[in-house]
Amino acid sequence: MENLPLVSIALCTYNGEKYLSQQIDTLLAQTYHNLEIIAVDDCSSDNTHNILLNYAKKYPGFTVYRNEINVGFLRNFETALGYCKGEYISFCDQDDLWHPNKVELTVAAIKDSQFVYHDSEFIDDDNNLMGKKMSDIFKFYRGDRPEPFLLDNCVSGHAMLVRRDLIKHALPFKKGFYHDWWLAYVATNVGKIDFIPDCLVQYRQHKGSNTDLLDLSKVEKRKLGAASITKKLLNEKRWLEHCLSYQENKNPEFVKTLYQLYIGRFNSFTAISFYLFLKKHADVLFFFQNWKKKALYKYIWGYKAKNYWYSYVRPNKDKILKLED
Repeated sequence: MENLPLVSIALCTYNGEKYLSQQIDTLLAQTYHNLEIIAVDDCSSDNTHNILLNYAKKYPGFTVYRNEINVGFLRNFETALGYCKGEYISFCDQDDLWHPNKVELTVAAIKDSQFVYHDSEFIDDDNNLMGKKMSDIFKFYRGDRPEPFLLDNCVSGHAMLVRRDLIKHALPFKKGFYHDWWLAYVATNVGKIDFIPDCLVQYRQHKGSNTDLLDLSKVEKRKLGAASITKKLLNEKRWLEHCLSYQENKNPEFVKTLYQLYIGRFNSFTAISFYLFLKKHADVLFFFQNWKKKALYKYIWGYKAKNYWYSYVRPNKDKILKLED
């Protein structure tokens, strides 16, 4: 065991008392034993912090920190990373269940990759399997091309084992963006990533989750109407700006062109150039989804056309908002 590299599990918590003990028990049951568990609580108001302290009293490799003020999900993970000492770091949510071999198998698989990730199966509030896996939603990517991560993502934080050295290329995490998506983009710019097909986490899906991959809150999204569409468009614009600003881009001209064509849609009724660019590079830009060429036709339309649609063709009180943020 002395030759095994240290793995840090970064566990971030906030008001997670309902599932936390179940999750921690699966961390302590790992077959890989050179572990440290770094738990950072973000000022929970329930019994979460006390649960963590009770585990820390029993297990020497379990260390608990508590933020002085609530900093939010993203900053809390960044804080946890600062405490991790391991050569590898595994991100951990507070409400999932880990397979006993998760750490052992990911350490064996990482080799010369910046990080490795795995498949997961979904469970509900009562730990019942939901009959669906992450790989049923996304096609997994392995390789060293960052372009697939410009418009979509197939990597979830709970599935990642990351080289500690990668973190310095990715910090600080920028507010408003998922840390796992950003790490995937950064990792494919500075090296390569890999995956293993095993389901090593039972990934809990409920409306309180930070991510809602099964779209359990779709009814609420429908109520937002055009405002929800506008928010999505602005988030995509900000993401592309964030990627464009990265100093270690492998192919900055590609990112610049995509961004310029994207924002060109904002003040036009049609976006032929944008559509043609997407069509030319569809295999890489839409790698994660089983896209059909006809699905690209929606990108011909600019946002003025969308605004017209929601204002006059299908009018409602939630008209498309101004796209300037």
